[in-house]
Amino acid sequence: MDKNTKMYEWTLHEARQALREGKVTSAALTEAIFERIEAVEPKISAYITLLKEEALESARAADAAFARGEDLGDLHGVPIAIKDNMCTTGIPTTCASKMLENFKPPYDATVVTKLRAAGAVIVGKTNLDEFAMGSSTENSAFKVTRNPWNTDYVPGGSSGGSAASVSAGAAFASLGSDTGGSIRQPASLCGLVGLKPTYGRVSRYGLVAFASSLDQIGPFTKDVKDCAIMMNAIAGYDVKDGTAVEEATPDYKAALIDDVKGLRIGLPKEFFGEGISQEVKDAVYAAAKVYETLGATVEEVSVPNAGYALPIYYIIASSECSSNLARFDGVRYGFRAEEFEDFNDLFTKTRTQGFGEEVKRRIMLGTYALSSGYYDAYYNKAMKVRTLLKEDFDRAFASVDVLLTPTSPTVAFKIGEKTDNPLEMYMSDICTVPINIAGVPAMSLPCGFSDGLPIGMQLIGRHFDEKTILRAAYAFEQHTGYAQQRPSL
Repeated sequence: MDKNTKMYEWTLHEARQALREGKVTSAALTEAIFERIEAVEPKISAYITLLKEEALESARAADAAFARGEDLGDLHGVPIAIKDNMCTTGIPTTCASKMLENFKPPYDATVVTKLRAAGAVIVGKTNLDEFAMGSSTENSAFKVTRNPWNTDYVPGGSSGGSAASVSAGAAFASLGSDTGGSIRQPASLCGLVGLKPTYGRVSRYGLVAFASSLDQIGPFTKDVKDCAIMMNAIAGYDVKDGTAVEEATPDYKAALIDDVKGLRIGLPKEFFGEGISQEVKDAVYAAAKVYETLGATVEEVSVPNAGYALPIYYIIASSECSSNLARFDGVRYGFRAEEFEDFNDLFTKTRTQGFGEEVKRRIMLGTYALSSGYYDAYYNKAMKVRTLLKEDFDRAFASVDVLLTPTSPTVAFKIGEKTDNPLEMYMSDICTVPINIAGVPAMSLPCGFSDGLPIGMQLIGRHFDEKTILRAAYAFEQHTGYAQQRPSL
């Protein structure tokens, strides 16, 4: 740890080491983060809700525990941010929507409970595309989040606030949710490590649902070691989540081995085709060369049905969104239209006034796909092709251990550049949606730069084999300097 490095520039594990060695208190660390937030928040707008009083109280409690000789683990006393679609008791959980602007849940999401149990200090709730629907964090009802590397550009989405907070040094790590790339794509655009775990590996209890068969919670961090630390804290079976899998949870830090000799890496040719910018392809191919110099083998493989992933995703995700968001009707909780004539008018006006344009667009798409006469043609067919895509990944992993692809087809684009063209915006997820459809784990980590903006590469693993992609990512990180690069806000 460089003595000249400012506290907010530390990685999570560097901050934790300083706490353990008594070089800094949790209260001082938390104060440093809030000073950084005060300095950069006017430029990036990463947070919806800040929790300074609560955070400092948690920090003082962490310091008291240290004084008693107690150590709750690698997150004890470390400031963390949470995407504002995860429930927090008595603290607004808005999903960046007018619909939930005043909603204060009576319970914590399981991941929040786990972070609190680990002694983490929660500093705030971060901005997102409304109900996690978007790829740029321009769809929030409250503010537009900006990329710390260049504030004229988007940070990605939907977890753009979580990504921007960590990239800007306004949190040591954060949690996001990933339905079609909403952790990995902003991690790529903001020069971070972002992991979408295997579906069922991390509890979704308390996550406000977008598309229940695709959603998964995961971490944003500055490096791979921090990612392993976060996964150790949040992974595991939860009886409250009916889709959680009773799979043994390993020690992810044990996977951090600087050795990939004999590792078989596949380059799926379908992920390097039309729509992927040349600078992104070149950076990922260069990363493959790094792996070869480290003793891994690299070969081309095929995921034949990957070309259908985007239409499959938008049919399934929109259909599930149509079902999940039906609960926001102006009757039970959330926003309610003030003037209406009857119940039908109440429902219509509440949803018209309470939801933003992108959310309404996806509800309409999903309702159409599920409607009588179209269910078999759209939703049912999409589910069948989803099975074919999962089988493609299974076949690919019969011959390789991990897959290496671009994360985003381009570097960050300018704010406003794609807002008038939803189809072009949807193309931002072309490399990430196949992973959610198949339910496998994948991580984005930095592998280059173009015009001063980060490029991310994606490592994809077998179901419940996060350890192998962490190992591959760690080895790459140890032999390149991308993880040490920070934006100069």
